Amino acid sequence: MDLNFTPEELAFRAEVHDWVAANLPKAVSHKVHNALNLSREDMQGWARILGKKGWLAYGWPERFGGPGWNVVQRHLFEEECALAGAPRLLPFGPVMVAPVIMAFGNAEQQQRFLPGIASGDVWWSQGYSEPGSGSDLASLKTRAVRQGNRYIVNGQKTWTTLGQYGDWIFCLVRTSTEGKPQTGISFLLIDMKSQGVTVRPIVLLEGGAEVNEVFFDNVEVPAANLIGEENKGWTYAKHLLAHERTNIADVNRTKRELERLKRIAKAEGVWDDMRFRDLIAQLEVEVVALEMLVLRVLSAEKSGKQSLDIAALLKVRGSEIQQRYAELMMLAAGPFALPFIAEAMEAGWQGDQALGGLWPGGAAHCAPLAATYFNLRKTTIYGGSNEVQRNIIAQIMLGA
Repeated sequence: MDLNFTPEELAFRAEVHDWVAANLPKAVSHKVHNALNLSREDMQGWARILGKKGWLAYGWPERFGGPGWNVVQRHLFEEECALAGAPRLLPFGPVMVAPVIMAFGNAEQQQRFLPGIASGDVWWSQGYSEPGSGSDLASLKTRAVRQGNRYIVNGQKTWTTLGQYGDWIFCLVRTSTEGKPQTGISFLLIDMKSQGVTVRPIVLLEGGAEVNEVFFDNVEVPAANLIGEENKGWTYAKHLLAHERTNIADVNRTKRELERLKRIAKAEGVWDDMRFRDLIAQLEVEVVALEMLVLRVLSAEKSGKQSLDIAALLKVRGSEIQQRYAELMMLAAGPFALPFIAEAMEAGWQGDQALGGLWPGGAAHCAPLAATYFNLRKTTIYGGSNEVQRNIIAQIMLGA
């Protein structure tokens, strides 16, 4: 198994590196490198820049308007974007719903929805989790009743990431109560501007609203927005989740955040503490090991062999490493990681000595640390809790 990149792949990497360096707005890169708040314009603006280049749909085949890159090229593209400080691409449109539309949608649906996703002009949200139906997604209760050429949708979704910006939402809805719970689920595309759709932000500890509740009150949805067959949505949902495999570990962003940890350690004067340096070195070894695991998966896929079925392992290790670098950032800053001033999360903040000099000299790198630490607690829960993933790993290893 060869884990080295070929000369052609290295040339491709250099091309991506140079293009991203020339086109990524410096103000946006500054925010990402310093974990400052990103606006909708920051995130969607970068998506549209990629869309004009034809790279927002970087995982798509050419026949649907994508570049037709292989798995290694996609990995290199993701890494160069992450290291440059590009906003993380929201996966709901290009990575999640688009492959479902390609595989199970009809020609009219493909022509209608894919161009807006590829350009970055249409913001998609995900409607999966419900109160009481998270890990046990098949128990969802949002109901869609067929009336002629339309569905009437009633119910609630929760934890909808950045749903306050959504133009459209893809939803799992219950269209039948007969048989097993999985057999009565359908996959609907819903315009979030429809009458009866209400989005209510869930305000987090730092005052932001990264996630939302979405309510459907007698929402009329054209039957033409049903993907595939009625009551087959569970199959389509599993297909969607399979497209998260190669980046589920988020190793590229972790490598960037490792460098931020080193900058914070130097700024706070703990870089020369050998015990603390050992903690960073241990984390760096774990990041390299995780990257090697990802490269093994890519090598297997590139050679046409069956991909290693280690998505659960990648998820567990990747999420734990993310939490670990957040912990070490807090440890490096010590008590200066504790104060929270919302204004300090915005670009251009110069420090506020009127607030008792909480951060001497306006050490703005301390401002996001507590919020990031608490936010990353979610990583071991979403996408399948790590406890469940460990059971899956045990079953694979033991053949149970």
